[in-house]
Amino acid sequence: MAEKTDQSGPTAILDGGDSSDERYLVPALIRGLNILGMLSGANSKPTLSEVAASLGVTRSSAYRLLYTLGHLGFVEYDARAKTYALGPQVLGLGYGYLASRDITDVATAHLVRLRDRTGWSAHLGELHGREVVYLARVATRRSVASTVHVGTRLPAHATTMGRILLSGLSDNEIRDLYHEDVTRTFNLAPFTGVAELLEQIATDRENGIVVQNSGFEPGVASVAAPIRDVTDRIVGAINVSAVAPLTSEEELNGPLKDEVIAAAAMISRDLGRQDQQVATRQ
Repeated sequence: MAEKTDQSGPTAILDGGDSSDERYLVPALIRGLNILGMLSGANSKPTLSEVAASLGVTRSSAYRLLYTLGHLGFVEYDARAKTYALGPQVLGLGYGYLASRDITDVATAHLVRLRDRTGWSAHLGELHGREVVYLARVATRRSVASTVHVGTRLPAHATTMGRILLSGLSDNEIRDLYHEDVTRTFNLAPFTGVAELLEQIATDRENGIVVQNSGFEPGVASVAAPIRDVTDRIVGAINVSAVAPLTSEEELNGPLKDEVIAAAAMISRDLGRQDQQVATRQ
């Protein structure tokens, strides 16, 4: 009996929707990907018969496909329950996909939404040594705006995004970063030295947010939150910058802080971070 090929799911992705190129499709590969799709369903642990029925193939064909996927680490077999589940090798593919996503591309739409919701300029930055480098900027539509641009470098210890980024490092890493000797010293103002900086970073790390009003630049208020990847590592930061006389401490520590935290959580989610405690906004 001729076996049927399920042309749904991965097929549409593989052929780009162009049926004229179906001669290039590999039916066995399509079936294997369909098996992985089946196993990725919630609480999906099918038996051999169920896999065969779903694919429209014989049990022997389904077994060969499952055996091959198992040999490569993509499928695991539970001999007691006689069911199949995804194997650890699938996780490697997922990490590889997430790692390939550019943080700027992922964050841009969220920065635009953050600007629109707050009315202030929104920025994305990452840590380069002792500096925070601005990777993206969505300017406010108001007549007054922040003066930073993409590529701007500012001292990490003195800025909201920089402090958030430093909070992702260990104390020893921060000490090494700001190591002083007779030939090299760093201006750590407003901090008296590394010890005081570490105290502040410990507080920032605990709060998970940095709010600053005219701290680095007079007349500029800012709120920053961390961007985390699938491993929960801080890989970037976002902030909104407002004109201090046009905002208030209540707004900075209320609506603006909430918006920045929500936007950071959504960007982190899109980078693969799983956090059931954070409610994301549509």
